[in-house]
Amino acid sequence: MAKTEKKEEKKPEAQKAEAPKPSTKKSSGKANVPFYKNQKLSVIIGVLLILASIFLLIAFTSYILHWNEDNSLVYRGKENSWWHLITNSDLQSSNAMGKFGLFVSYIFITSWFGISSYLIAIYMFLLGFRMTFSVHLPFARISRHFVFFLIWLSVCCSLIFDGYSQFDFGMGGYVGVFINRFLTEFIGVVGIIIVLIFTFLAFSIIEFNFPTSQIGPLKEKWASHKERMQAKREAKALAQNQNMADEKKLREQEENAYELEKYAVDEEDEDKKWIELDHDSPSNDPEPATNEFEDIDDDDIQIDISENNQTQKRGIDQGDVEFTVTKKENDLDKVIPEETDEESESSSETPHFTIDEPYDPRLDLPNYIFPTSNLLRDYENNSPEVSREELDGNKKRIVETLNNYSVKIDKIRATIGPTVTLYEIVPAAGIRISRIKSLENDIALSLAALGIRIIAPIPGKGTIGIEVPNSNPTIVSMRTVLEDEKFQNSKYALPIAIGKSISDETYVTDLAKMPHLLMAGATGQGKSVGLNAIIASLLFKKHPAELKFVMVDPKKVELALFSKIERHYLAKLPDSEEAIITDTKKVVRTLNSMVLEMDNRYELMKDAQVKNIKEYNEKFIARKLNPLHGHRFLPYIVLVVDEFADLIMTAGKEVEFPIARLAQLARAIGIHLIIATQRPTVNVITGTIKANFPARIAFRVIQKNDSRTILDAGGADQLVGRGDMLLSTGSELIRLQCAFIDTPEIEELSSFIGAQHAFPTAWMLPEMPEESMDGGGSKDISSDERDPLFEDAARIIVQAQQGSTSLLQRKLKLGYNRAGRLIDQLEAAGIVGPFEGSKAREVKVGSEMALDQFLKDLYGDSPMI
Repeated sequence: MAKTEKKEEKKPEAQKAEAPKPSTKKSSGKANVPFYKNQKLSVIIGVLLILASIFLLIAFTSYILHWNEDNSLVYRGKENSWWHLITNSDLQSSNAMGKFGLFVSYIFITSWFGISSYLIAIYMFLLGFRMTFSVHLPFARISRHFVFFLIWLSVCCSLIFDGYSQFDFGMGGYVGVFINRFLTEFIGVVGIIIVLIFTFLAFSIIEFNFPTSQIGPLKEKWASHKERMQAKREAKALAQNQNMADEKKLREQEENAYELEKYAVDEEDEDKKWIELDHDSPSNDPEPATNEFEDIDDDDIQIDISENNQTQKRGIDQGDVEFTVTKKENDLDKVIPEETDEESESSSETPHFTIDEPYDPRLDLPNYIFPTSNLLRDYENNSPEVSREELDGNKKRIVETLNNYSVKIDKIRATIGPTVTLYEIVPAAGIRISRIKSLENDIALSLAALGIRIIAPIPGKGTIGIEVPNSNPTIVSMRTVLEDEKFQNSKYALPIAIGKSISDETYVTDLAKMPHLLMAGATGQGKSVGLNAIIASLLFKKHPAELKFVMVDPKKVELALFSKIERHYLAKLPDSEEAIITDTKKVVRTLNSMVLEMDNRYELMKDAQVKNIKEYNEKFIARKLNPLHGHRFLPYIVLVVDEFADLIMTAGKEVEFPIARLAQLARAIGIHLIIATQRPTVNVITGTIKANFPARIAFRVIQKNDSRTILDAGGADQLVGRGDMLLSTGSELIRLQCAFIDTPEIEELSSFIGAQHAFPTAWMLPEMPEESMDGGGSKDISSDERDPLFEDAARIIVQAQQGSTSLLQRKLKLGYNRAGRLIDQLEAAGIVGPFEGSKAREVKVGSEMALDQFLKDLYGDSPMI
C-alpha cells in the first residue's frame, strides 16, 4: 500500500514539471492576440461607434430639414470638387454637423439608401453598445435584419415618394431609385408592390415564424373543441339510454312487485355482509367499525360521497343517507343537462334548455370588466402614526384633569383611529356620569385639542369614551378601503364602503337597508368626497345591468366627471341630451318621472305577487315571469342630488313633494336616494325629509343647532373636518373617517369604464306628459269656470309684464288661494308661462291691444266677463 501511495504522489510532481512548457508558449504568443479580444481597445472602438452613430443621427436629421439649401451648395461645390467645398470658408453649410456632416449625409441619403440610412446609425449604435458594455446581442440576426430592411425600405420609399418635388433630396436614395426603375420597366408598379409584400412575408416567416406560429394553436383549439363536442354528444346519448333503461326497469318492477320486494331484502342482507367485510379487510385495527365515523365531520362525509356514492350510501346510517346522499345524487343528476347546454344550442331541442336556464342580466354586457383597485392611489404609505409619547401625554392630562375635580377612575384604555383616538375610562364606584360629561370643555382645555367629544356611556360597554383628535391625522385612501376583505366578500345588495371607524376597521354597509341617505355639512369639510366615495363603491361592486344612477348636479361641476359612464350606469329622460341633470325644470320632470317609474314597478310587483325587488328579480331570473306580459329585470336606481338647498330655493314644493313620495314608498322597489347639502337648515332639511331619511351623515358644522338639525343630536360641531364625520343609522351614532378619493382617480375610473363596450344609450326613464309637469289647471277651462276677475287679472299682469301671485294679491286685494287659481287659469289660457322657481312667470302677451284681441279670440262669440 505504501508503494502505491508513493507512485501516486510522484505523478503530480511529473505533471508539475511539465506544466511550465505550455505556459511558456502562451507567454511567447501574447503579441499575436487578435485586437477584438483586447478589452481596452474594444471599449475605445465601442465608444467611438456610439458617438459616430449620434453624429450620423444629428447630421441626417439636419440634412432632411435643410436639404434645399445644402443641395444647392453641394452642386455648386461639385464644380470644384468636394475638397474645394470643404476648404472654402465662403461656403457655409446649414447642417448642424458642419460641412463634414453635409458630406456624410449627402453620400448616405442622396447617393445611397435614402431615409433608410437611419438604420446604419442604429446598427452602429448597437455594435458600439455591445463592444463597450460586453452585452450579448444576437448580432448575426441583427445584421440580417439590417441588410434586408436597408434595401427593402429604400425601394419602398423610392416607390412612394419618387416624383414629389418636396422630396428631391431622395427619400429612397440612388439605390432605391435604380432598383425601382429597373423593376418598373420589367414588371410594372403593381408587380413591385407584389414583390415587396412577398419579400416581407417571406422574411417574416423565415426570421419570426409568423404567421405560421399561430396556425398550430388554432388547429389544436379546433381539435379540442371537436373533442368536447363529441364528448357532450356521447354524454347526452348515454343519458338518454340510461333514462330509457330506468323506465324499462321501472315497468318491470311494477309488473312483478313480489319479486322486487324479495330482491330488496336480499340486497339489504348483502349490504350488511359488505359492511362487515369493509371494516375488517383494510386494516387489523381492533376498534369497532362504528368508531371510525365518530371523528369524521360533515365535510369529510360529503367528499367521500362525491368520490364513491354507492359506498357511502351503504356505509352511513339511514338518517345521513336521506339528508346528504340524496343531495349529492341530485347534484350528480344535474351534471348531464349542464354539460349539454352548448350542444343543445345547435340541436333542435333548444327551447327546453334555454327556457330552463336562469336569466342572467349580466349577459347584456358579457365582456364588461370590473374596475380594479390599481386605478386608485394609496395615500397611507406616507401617513404619520400616533406616537407613544402623544398617547401617554394625553392619558396623563386626562387623568390629572379628572383628579382636579375629584373624579377618580379605575382604568383607561386608548384605541387609535385614523383621525381621533378613543380613550375609554372606567370611573370609580360612586362617580356620576353627568360630572364627567360636564368637564368636556375643561378636558379640551388641558389637551389643547381642536374638539373633544365625550360619549357617556358608550353603547354596549360599561365605559365612558373621550374622543381626542390626533395631532397628525392619517389619510384613509379609497384603495385601502375597497381592498379590505369586508368589502370584497360583502353580499349586500348595494354595498358602500364609506371609510374607517375609530378602531381603524373598514366600515361597510348596505344602502338598500338604510334605505336612503342624507349628507350635510359645512363647505369644504368633505361632503363631495364622501359622495364620490359612495358612488365609487357601487361602481366597483355592481354590474351596469344591475344598477343605474340618476344624478342631479345644480353646481354643474361636482358630478360632471361621471358623464363618461352615461351608457353604462346613468339613467335619463328620453328627450334629454345629457344624463347629468343641471337645469331645475329638468330636475322636476325627472323626479316626477321617477315617481311614475315607482308606480309602474309596484304594478309589476302586484302582478308578480311579490313584496320587494329582491323577490321580484329572483322570480324573473328563475323565468317564472313572462316578459311578454310587461315583466322585465329591474335594476336598482340610486338618485344622487349634490346640492339640495339650491333646488329647494328655486323649485320649492315641486321638488320636495316627489322626493318625499320616493323616500316614503320607493324602498321596496329598489329606488334609493342620496341627498347632500351644505346648508343644514330647517327650511332645507324639513320634518318630512328627516322622517324618511333615517340614515344621515354629518360632516363638520359650525353651530350646534345645525348638528341637531341633521342628527337630532349634538356632536357634529366638535368634529375636526377633512372627512371626519358622524353616521347616524337611527339606533346608534358612529364616528368615521371618510375615505379620500381625488378628482384624478374619479376621472381615471370613469375613463376605464367608459372605454368599454356599452349599451346603445343610457337607461331611459318613463316619459312624463307636459301637462302633469306644469302644475297648472286644465287648458280646457270653459268661460263659465273662469274667475270673474280673470280679465282684470290679465290686464294687471300685461301692464306690469310680471306674472306673479303676489302682484294679484296686492292689486286686487285677494287671498293667496284665489290669486293662485287666477294665475293657473292665466297659464292655462296661454297669457303667462309655466312656473320657473323663484323667478316671475313669463308674460306671453306684450300689450293691452294684443290682450284685447287675445280675449276676443278666446271668448269667441260669448260676451266677455
